[in-house]
Amino acid sequence: MRVLFVTLSEKSHLFCMTPLAWALTTAGHEVRVASSPRLTGAITGTGLTAVPVGHDHDIHVDMTAYRESQDFASTNWSRCEPDQVDWAELRERYELSVPYAFAVYNDSMIDDLAAFSQSWRPDLVIRDPLAYSGAIAARISGAAHARLMWCADVWGRTRQTFLTLRQEVPETERVDPLADWMSERSEPFGFGCDEELLHGQATITSTPPSLRTPTCASPELSMRHIPYNGNAVVWDWLREAPKRRRVCLSLGASNTEDYGGDYVSVPEILEALSGEDLEVVAALLPAQRERLGAVPGNARVVDSVALHTLLPSCSAIIHHGGYGSYAAALVAGAPQLILSTSVSDHVLRAETLQQSGAGSYLHHRDADAEQVRGRIRQMLTEPGFAEAAGRLRTESDAMPSPHQLVPVLEQLAASR
Repeated sequence: MRVLFVTLSEKSHLFCMTPLAWALTTAGHEVRVASSPRLTGAITGTGLTAVPVGHDHDIHVDMTAYRESQDFASTNWSRCEPDQVDWAELRERYELSVPYAFAVYNDSMIDDLAAFSQSWRPDLVIRDPLAYSGAIAARISGAAHARLMWCADVWGRTRQTFLTLRQEVPETERVDPLADWMSERSEPFGFGCDEELLHGQATITSTPPSLRTPTCASPELSMRHIPYNGNAVVWDWLREAPKRRRVCLSLGASNTEDYGGDYVSVPEILEALSGEDLEVVAALLPAQRERLGAVPGNARVVDSVALHTLLPSCSAIIHHGGYGSYAAALVAGAPQLILSTSVSDHVLRAETLQQSGAGSYLHHRDADAEQVRGRIRQMLTEPGFAEAAGRLRTESDAMPSPHQLVPVLEQLAASR
């Protein structure tokens, strides 16, 4: 069959798709990956076939100019239950997110993606949960379509809460910015917006069941997270057992590349841990290394290292809350200290992990030296953290691999 992956132009989202795309390829299916032109090099770098559609947007310029937007209420999708939000907050969230985020990412892709879908005729579309252009392409071609999550399904859960609260307000206030936008973009192709268009016939999630956000937006398909980080090398120092407990520090790439810098200070974290009896491995981008001063004696600063090669030797990881870091740590069974903003599902993800006992969470504004040092000491001295992280690793290992999911997706496509 023909399978079309559609992703926003974010490398971290693409990398969550790559193992499944290769599983389908090696099973003999034709696979294409569509996104904005800026992602073409990253797609071909995975060895997959790229389909550049639309034109590049400037959303990352706006992100850099408005760094504080990561902590706006309108970008905090963790608040998704009826007892957490009211109608006014959800209405504003959609009124801001649809034109300034969803539309910016998707609008320019829709026409090219529709034309490609009409000519190539995919049997199955697997899309980023925010790549609504992929949903339109699937409907045009008659393909089945599934969302592949790089997060908790806060998008589906928020939608359900929104529709519930919408019924409780006067009819004159019952706006629906998401449905209005999707209807406007779909009507030229002969259809409107419905909930299946928004959520697909299935939702593929790699979050272990005990950490998931309950939702029935579309039937869930579990898939084990397989870490993919692009180029990966097992360096000689990784082939030796650490002489002291090892802690990984990784703040990812998205904040540096998209928001103009990290929200916590690498030098301050290294200084906070400088007196501890441990080895800190700071896996940094070149731009992050440029901001370093003197490096403490118990720290090793390295160019970006694939986390799946490093984390098995670590007793803990400190990171920024990105899904790639979070999921790689789950697979490795490493306790996590998450120092995050409030964007997307980051707070929900971190708090759920903290409740499981496998990690600890600090909003980046609270992540001073004393707090970071204290949390790491706690995680390394109290055995419950490693035990809980081990349970989550076992839970992750029990989930179907991408290869095992292929027959399920074949059946989904055949059902259409």
